[in-house]
Amino acid sequence: MASIKQFQVTFDCARPERVARFWSEVLGYVVPPPPEGFTTWDDFDRSLSPEQQGPAFASCADPSGVGPRLFFQRVPEGKVVKNRLHLDVRVGVGLVGEERVAALEAECARLVALGALRVRLLTADEENESCLVMQDIEGNEFCLD
Repeated sequence: MASIKQFQVTFDCARPERVARFWSEVLGYVVPPPPEGFTTWDDFDRSLSPEQQGPAFASCADPSGVGPRLFFQRVPEGKVVKNRLHLDVRVGVGLVGEERVAALEAECARLVALGALRVRLLTADEENESCLVMQDIEGNEFCLD
Protein backbone atom coordinates (compact mmCIF):
# COMPACT_ATOMS: atom_id res chain seq x y z
CA MET A 1 0.00 0.00 0.00
CA ALA A 2 1.41 3.36 -1.04
CA SER A 3 1.86 6.08 1.57
CA ILE A 4 1.10 9.73 0.96
CA LYS A 5 4.26 11.81 0.81
CA GLN A 6 2.92 15.30 0.09
CA PHE A 7 -0.24 17.29 0.62
CA GLN A 8 -1.44 20.82 0.15
CA VAL A 9 -3.82 22.88 2.25
CA THR A 10 -6.57 24.60 0.26
CA PHE A 11 -8.35 27.78 1.34
CA ASP A 12 -11.66 29.00 -0.10
CA CYS A 13 -11.51 32.80 -0.30
CA ALA A 14 -12.72 35.91 -2.12
CA ARG A 15 -9.30 37.28 -3.18
CA PRO A 16 -6.84 34.42 -3.70
CA GLU A 17 -3.75 36.45 -4.53
CA ARG A 18 -4.20 38.76 -1.53
CA VAL A 19 -4.64 35.80 0.85
CA ALA A 20 -1.66 33.95 -0.71
CA ARG A 21 0.57 36.98 -0.18
CA PHE A 22 -0.62 37.29 3.44
CA TRP A 23 0.23 33.65 4.24
CA SER A 24 3.54 33.96 2.38
CA GLU A 25 4.50 36.75 4.78
CA VAL A 26 3.26 34.83 7.83
CA LEU A 27 5.17 31.63 7.02
CA GLY A 28 8.14 32.86 4.98
CA TYR A 29 6.71 31.09 1.92
CA VAL A 30 7.09 32.26 -1.68
CA VAL A 31 4.52 32.90 -4.38
CA PRO A 32 5.56 31.12 -7.60
CA PRO A 33 6.59 33.22 -10.58
CA PRO A 34 3.98 34.16 -13.18
CA PRO A 35 3.57 32.05 -16.33
CA GLU A 36 6.35 32.24 -18.91
CA GLY A 37 6.19 35.42 -20.98
CA PHE A 38 4.75 37.57 -18.17
CA THR A 39 6.71 39.79 -15.78
CA THR A 40 4.03 39.83 -13.07
CA TRP A 41 0.79 38.03 -12.20
CA ASP A 42 -0.99 41.35 -12.89
CA ASP A 43 0.42 41.33 -16.45
CA PHE A 44 -0.89 37.79 -16.89
CA ASP A 45 -4.28 38.80 -15.47
CA ARG A 46 -4.55 41.74 -17.91
CA SER A 47 -3.90 39.35 -20.82
CA LEU A 48 -7.14 37.50 -20.06
CA SER A 49 -10.57 38.42 -21.33
CA PRO A 50 -12.50 40.77 -18.98
CA GLU A 51 -14.76 37.98 -17.72
CA GLN A 52 -11.71 35.85 -16.79
CA GLN A 53 -9.74 38.63 -15.07
CA GLY A 54 -9.18 38.53 -11.35
CA PRO A 55 -7.22 35.47 -10.28
CA ALA A 56 -9.37 32.41 -9.67
CA PHE A 57 -6.55 30.81 -7.71
CA ALA A 58 -3.12 31.44 -6.24
CA SER A 59 -0.59 29.43 -4.28
CA CYS A 60 2.50 29.73 -2.15
CA ALA A 61 5.11 27.22 -1.10
CA ASP A 62 7.82 26.64 1.46
CA PRO A 63 11.09 27.59 -0.29
CA SER A 64 12.85 24.73 1.52
CA GLY A 65 10.29 22.23 0.20
CA VAL A 66 9.57 20.89 3.69
CA GLY A 67 6.19 22.48 4.47
CA PRO A 68 2.98 21.86 2.53
CA ARG A 69 1.98 23.96 -0.45
CA LEU A 70 -0.91 26.34 0.27
CA PHE A 71 -3.54 26.77 -2.45
CA PHE A 72 -6.16 29.55 -2.49
CA GLN A 73 -9.25 29.29 -4.68
CA ARG A 74 -11.86 31.94 -5.28
CA VAL A 75 -15.39 31.00 -4.26
CA PRO A 76 -18.51 33.18 -4.57
CA GLU A 77 -19.78 32.74 -1.01
CA GLY A 78 -18.25 34.36 2.06
CA LYS A 79 -17.21 32.61 5.26
CA VAL A 80 -20.23 32.10 7.51
CA VAL A 81 -19.15 29.72 10.31
CA LYS A 82 -16.05 28.69 12.24
CA ASN A 83 -13.38 26.78 10.34
CA ARG A 84 -13.42 23.01 10.72
CA LEU A 85 -9.67 23.03 10.07
CA HIS A 86 -7.11 25.68 10.99
CA LEU A 87 -3.37 26.22 10.87
CA ASP A 88 -1.25 26.41 14.02
CA VAL A 89 1.69 28.74 13.42
CA ARG A 90 4.34 27.34 15.78
CA VAL A 91 6.17 30.37 17.23
CA GLY A 92 6.37 29.31 20.89
CA VAL A 93 7.86 25.83 20.61
CA GLY A 94 9.89 25.01 23.72
CA LEU A 95 8.83 28.18 25.55
CA VAL A 96 6.63 28.27 28.65
CA GLY A 97 4.96 30.85 30.86
CA GLU A 98 5.67 34.55 30.35
CA GLU A 99 8.43 33.87 27.82
CA ARG A 100 5.97 31.94 25.62
CA VAL A 101 3.25 34.61 25.92
CA ALA A 102 5.80 37.31 25.02
CA ALA A 103 6.80 35.38 21.86
CA LEU A 104 3.14 34.91 20.90
CA GLU A 105 2.35 38.58 21.46
CA ALA A 106 5.39 39.72 19.44
CA GLU A 107 4.37 37.56 16.48
CA CYS A 108 0.76 38.71 16.89
CA ALA A 109 1.86 42.34 16.55
CA ARG A 110 3.75 41.51 13.33
CA LEU A 111 0.73 39.72 11.86
CA VAL A 112 -1.74 42.45 12.87
CA ALA A 113 0.43 44.85 10.84
CA LEU A 114 -0.11 42.49 7.85
CA GLY A 115 -3.90 42.65 8.30
CA ALA A 116 -4.60 39.79 10.73
CA LEU A 117 -7.00 40.20 13.64
CA ARG A 118 -6.18 39.23 17.24
CA VAL A 119 -9.13 37.28 18.68
CA ARG A 120 -8.07 36.08 22.15
CA LEU A 121 -5.25 34.68 24.24
CA LEU A 122 -5.92 31.22 25.66
CA THR A 123 -3.80 31.01 28.80
CA ALA A 124 -1.97 27.89 29.94
CA ASP A 125 -3.77 25.33 32.08
CA GLU A 126 -2.83 21.91 33.47
CA GLU A 127 -2.85 20.31 30.00
CA ASN A 128 -1.99 23.00 27.44
CA GLU A 129 0.46 25.85 27.03
CA SER A 130 -0.81 29.30 26.06
CA CYS A 131 -1.83 30.00 22.47
CA LEU A 132 -3.23 33.01 20.69
CA VAL A 133 -6.29 32.74 18.42
CA MET A 134 -6.25 35.02 15.38
CA GLN A 135 -8.01 35.53 12.04
CA ASP A 136 -6.36 36.06 8.66
CA ILE A 137 -7.33 38.86 6.30
CA GLU A 138 -10.53 37.07 5.26
CA GLY A 139 -11.59 35.93 8.73
CA ASN A 140 -10.20 32.38 8.70
CA GLU A 141 -9.15 31.34 12.20
CA PHE A 142 -5.62 30.23 13.00
CA CYS A 143 -3.56 29.93 16.17
CA LEU A 144 -0.18 31.15 17.23
CA ASP A 145 1.06 28.17 19.18
